[in-house]
Formats: sequence, structure tokens, C-alpha cells
Amino acid sequence: MKKILRAMVIAALAIQMIGCDAFHRLSGDGQTSQGAPYEVIVVCKNNVWESSAGDTLRYFLRQPVPTNNQYEPLYDVMRVAPENFKNLLERHRNVLKLLVDPTVENTGIGVQYDLTAHPQIVMLAQAPSLEALTTLLAENGENLVQVLESAERDRTIDFGKRFGSAELEKVINEKFGVKMHIPKGYLLRNATEDFLWASYEFPTASQGFFLYTYPYEGPKSLSVKALTAARNKFAAKIPGPSDGSYMTTLAEYEPDHRVMRIEGRLWVEMRGLWDVAGDFMGGPFVSYSTVDTATNQVFTIDCYVYSPKLGKRNFLRPLEHLVYMVEFPTAATE
Repeated sequence: MKKILRAMVIAALAIQMIGCDAFHRLSGDGQTSQGAPYEVIVVCKNNVWESSAGDTLRYFLRQPVPTNNQYEPLYDVMRVAPENFKNLLERHRNVLKLLVDPTVENTGIGVQYDLTAHPQIVMLAQAPSLEALTTLLAENGENLVQVLESAERDRTIDFGKRFGSAELEKVINEKFGVKMHIPKGYLLRNATEDFLWASYEFPTASQGFFLYTYPYEGPKSLSVKALTAARNKFAAKIPGPSDGSYMTTLAEYEPDHRVMRIEGRLWVEMRGLWDVAGDFMGGPFVSYSTVDTATNQVFTIDCYVYSPKLGKRNFLRPLEHLVYMVEFPTAATE
């Protein structure tokens, strides 16, 4: 995965690995990285941070998390002056350095991994002027976000593979015929022939997913209407807090819908909001559906978060990464 990420960085950002002191190895070989998921330290001088370059970077990093029912930025951003970037800060998991220097010959963006700790990504954007740096960030902002997201996703995948729930993974394999890595902490809540529900419960939040299959009847089975109907059918098996209440899809909001390819397999992603029929609960959800050509069944991973008091981003993002931990017994033929 990391090799793929590096290749993507080079292709998307036209990276030239920059031979300057900004990438020298500081200290702390073999130490564990610091910081929370989706937190980025930006290392730059104050005049850079307060310039149009800083505004451009903040625009991309602080975009709202999509289809959330409250504003949360994609990343929590902390600015640190270069002279203060030391000790624990230099071992942060996500670091982005901005360098403006008239002697810079190659305007560009470079990336290194595990520079002073593990796991870690350190990126450097350099240019000879503020204007050139602003242009560089404006042209590559979305790619910067994608590279950071890939690094966070790799960490989730690595954790899931190293600290998986063997019992739950076995049930999933027996029921759906797929291998799936599930991080420890998720507990099986309910299972039927074509449905499985598991969740990770916190004192003030719930992080859950459910898997289900149903017959594939052609492209119409993957439309927003069909996917929503299937979701509501199986979500009704997840009970709400009061008698007779159950999960459903918020009818007033049509989910976002897009096709994506992951490891050669086509998936349909659907993002929206869920609520509870017969009670007052709700939150964001994201589902991923694909066609298992071996069985001619639609296979769906449906992920949801309930967190009325805390932010939802750091609960939802690891759930989104579960789709990258699914392995079908035969290669996709889409």
C-alpha cells in the first residue's frame, strides 16, 4: 500500500524529492509517532501562514467532512514556527512544511515516510516566493488531502491486520465467503442468513457497521433508489432505544452516490444521514456495495456513527477504511 501511495504522490503532484535541510532526519529513530488521527502540524513562518498561501492551505485542509450533520473539518490544523518544531512535535504523525526561499530552484512538493517516528508522513512544499507557493498549493491542494488520507487509511489497515478480531472475522468469512479484517473492539450484535451487525460502543458514542447481501438484478440494483431500499430493509434489524423503533435512512436527504474502484473491484459508495423511526436519534452513514460475480449477489458494507456529544469524523473515517480490508476469494471481473 505504501508503494502505491508513493507512486500516486509522484504521479499526481509531479514530486521532485528536494535536496534541502527541510528533510534531514532529526532524531527519534524507531519511536512511536505522536498526535491524533486527522491532525496536521504545519511548520512555517508566520508571514507564510498569514499570507494567501496559508489561506489556500487552510481552504483545503479545513473543508467540511462530507455528508455530516454538523461542521467538522477534514483535518485539525496546528501551525508551528520552524524554531519551535522540536521534541514531541517533530515526531507528529502528519507534518507539512512550507518553505519560501528565493534560492529555491525547484518549486514542488516532496514526501517522506517515518522520518523521525513511525508511522509518520512528512511533506514539504517549497517555492521561491509566496506567490509561487500559493499557486503550488492551489494546484495541488486536493492531492495533498488525498495523500494525507491515504496515510491515515494505511494506519487503520495496518492496525486491523495486526490486531484483528479473529472470532468476528471467522463469522464473516463463514457467512459471506469473504475475508475481512476487523479491528478488535467490535462485538457481534446480530446475525441472520444474509445480515450481520457489529458495533464498537463508547460511553457517549456508537461506531457500527452491518453487512448484507441480496440478489443482483442488473445495473438498477446499484441505483440510489435500489440501494436506499435495500439499506432500509436491513437497517430495520438494528433496534432503536425505545420499543418498536429501528434505524432507517433520513428521507428528506437523498444520499450522495458515486462509483469507485478499489484494488481492481468496482464499488458504489453512498453517503447520507440515518435516523430512527419511532425515536430521536441520527447521524452520518456511508455504505459500499459491490457485485460478487461468483454468487451474483450484491454485497454491502454499511457504516454508521452515533455521537451526539463528540465529533463524528474520527469515528466515521476508520469505518470507511473497512472496505479496503475486504478480500473476495476470486479476483474481480468487472
